[in-house]
Amino acid sequence: MNVFVITGASSGIGMEFAMQLDSYFGNIDEFWLVARSYERLKEVAKALRHRTRLFPMDLTDTEKLDLLEDAAIRHSAAVRMLINCAGYGIMGEFCEQDLRLELGMIRLNCQALTELTHRMIPYMRPGSRIIQMASSAAFLPQPGFSVYAATKSYVLSFSRALGEELKSAGIFVTSVCPGPVDTPFFDIAEATGTTLSIKKYTMVSARRVVALALRDSYRRRPLSVCGLPMKAFLALAKTVPHGMLLCVLQQMKKKGL
Repeated sequence: MNVFVITGASSGIGMEFAMQLDSYFGNIDEFWLVARSYERLKEVAKALRHRTRLFPMDLTDTEKLDLLEDAAIRHSAAVRMLINCAGYGIMGEFCEQDLRLELGMIRLNCQALTELTHRMIPYMRPGSRIIQMASSAAFLPQPGFSVYAATKSYVLSFSRALGEELKSAGIFVTSVCPGPVDTPFFDIAEATGTTLSIKKYTMVSARRVVALALRDSYRRRPLSVCGLPMKAFLALAKTVPHGMLLCVLQQMKKKGL
């Protein structure tokens, strides 16, 4: 049985992946949708033409991941695409934040993504794809967004190395690194009262990010960056000393830019 596994599928970019893939592929038997909220997953499933299997779970709970892997074994699943979208961010000065939320961010954004990827690779075949949601925050340390940026830097580094390891098996990994995306992400990220002012200049739609990510995955590209501002940011991060860029960011922050 050919399946797509999508985490964070109940909203935002994860839901958009499910919607677009539902339109593109007719040879997939089931979409396996993973998120915390069963009710939201049911709503997404109703909108899809494909048969779905719902996995309401906390991905940081290893025992819950056992259920997902058991399902792959039980149904002789061939995972044709794994899309890791589950994650969250918290903005604000590190020392002022709830430590539980900061550590939870590391567990979900890094540990759970790594564990699920490790568990699903044995069920993949040549031609399978892995799409990992990183962020343009991975390109440069982000004062005021320090832990989130560090987690996404991990995702980017891990995914690019993994992609090289899996090439010989015919499995291709794409890291998706958008800037601000118009999703519920900022409902959580800005809950502390800190806002990302630059988002009003660089915000893109989830539809645009996902469409490019799927094209880049099809073309076997290791990196997908949506929009000229984020591509320029990547170029700057590669060529300009990070210390200089951090000084500029701090000045922009003081000026409210």
